[in-house]
Amino acid sequence: MNLPMTDMPSFIKKEVDKLNDTIYPFIKKVSKYSFWAFPLITFSLINLFFMLVIMPDTRTTVALIFYAVMGAFGFALSKEAKHQRKEILKVSEAFIVKRIKRSDVVTDTVKDRYIQNVKEQPGFAMNHFIRFLEEENRLMD
Repeated sequence: MNLPMTDMPSFIKKEVDKLNDTIYPFIKKVSKYSFWAFPLITFSLINLFFMLVIMPDTRTTVALIFYAVMGAFGFALSKEAKHQRKEILKVSEAFIVKRIKRSDVVTDTVKDRYIQNVKEQPGFAMNHFIRFLEEENRLMD
């Protein structure tokens, strides 16, 4: 969810910074898990392939178990990263909905429309949020 902050008005930057502060712990976890998952999975699969297919006479049970556990741990990290990405979407959606509800400038029907858009299209939640902030700012002026 880290958005490039170039060419954004200050009122949007402020709100996006608040959102980024809210989801930063999740982003940190996802990046760590993803960073370690891919090498563990790759290394274990390559070694298991070589031990089982290319050089079957040199395999040992301990080595097979070690590489299998390493791969399983990598897949577990990958699965947890996926779960954390979903959590990022939930937390950011909740933050956006709460911020929209808090607005005193925009009418309730407009707020409800934006909240409905955010909930129906979570992938485009930031776009809806930015449009809401622009509309709110326009009404304040």
